Amino acid sequence: MVERSRDWMKQAERDLENAKYEMKGGFYEWACFLSQQAAEKAIKAVFQRLNMEAFGHSVYGLLVKLPEKYTVGRELLEKAMELDKAYIPTRYPNSIPEGAPFEVYTEGEAKRLISHAEEIIGFCKGILSGNR
Repeated sequence: MVERSRDWMKQAERDLENAKYEMKGGFYEWACFLSQQAAEKAIKAVFQRLNMEAFGHSVYGLLVKLPEKYTVGRELLEKAMELDKAYIPTRYPNSIPEGAPFEVYTEGEAKRLISHAEEIIGFCKGILSGNR
């Protein structure tokens, strides 16, 4: 497998930048989704560097599959769980009880998920730089 961790991390950072842009425009559902995507891609960068396969789209699921030497705290895992909840409902009206996704996601949620993604990206950068 060709090692492309830099590309995965660059795209993670770009997705996070786009999440912030979408939030400023009031597209909170997209800000939430892009935050999830940014975190997922950052973790996949780590898997690339470790020459491991990364299956699935769950931020939590990927974090818990990291080798034991990379201790992931409970708080970070809970933030990953919250990000995972934005993977489908942010995009599909039939995944929520009523209304369109843009009608139910809030600025507060977008800010919180962007912050979660920033933290997970920072954690992943620490691994990639050898500081973890």
